[in-house]
Amino acid sequence: MQLPQAYLDIVLPLIDKARGFLENGESLEPFAFVGNHATRQITAILIDTRSDESKDQSAEHIRFAAAQTEADFVFTIMEAWGLPRDKMPRFQEILDKYGSIGASPYRIDIVGFMLETRYGVWGCQMTLKPKGYSKKKRTFGKVELPFLDGVEGRFVGLLPQVEKTALH
Repeated sequence: MQLPQAYLDIVLPLIDKARGFLENGESLEPFAFVGNHATRQITAILIDTRSDESKDQSAEHIRFAAAQTEADFVFTIMEAWGLPRDKMPRFQEILDKYGSIGASPYRIDIVGFMLETRYGVWGCQMTLKPKGYSKKKRTFGKVELPFLDGVEGRFVGLLPQVEKTALH
């Protein structure tokens, strides 16, 4: 399923802004952008990732903001650690041995983008790479947001439920 252009028009500038921060040597703070396409209102919410409890509280804060603004999309941007593709089959083994992906010698820096709409969820994870010879400046490749079927997790299902009415 193709992401509608109207949503691309909203999220591509946010992705460009994230790229700009990284290419200037800054880290990315995790944010959710809660928006109502009809009113053009977008609220930025900082996500607290320090603990599972703070992540749960952030998700609830996003849900509340989405309900208050009658949001029809939530776009999240988060810097994180991931594993290279060749290490993914060993995910559980690595967690058992090191306690977390971040503590393992295999970790790679990534940025995750996820867009939840009434029509589904689109997203991707991009590997962060050094920009030029800099040790501080990083960048990522061209972002494509494929449709993600069956996505689950703390930061999915954030939009308010809308009653579907029959047409008469």
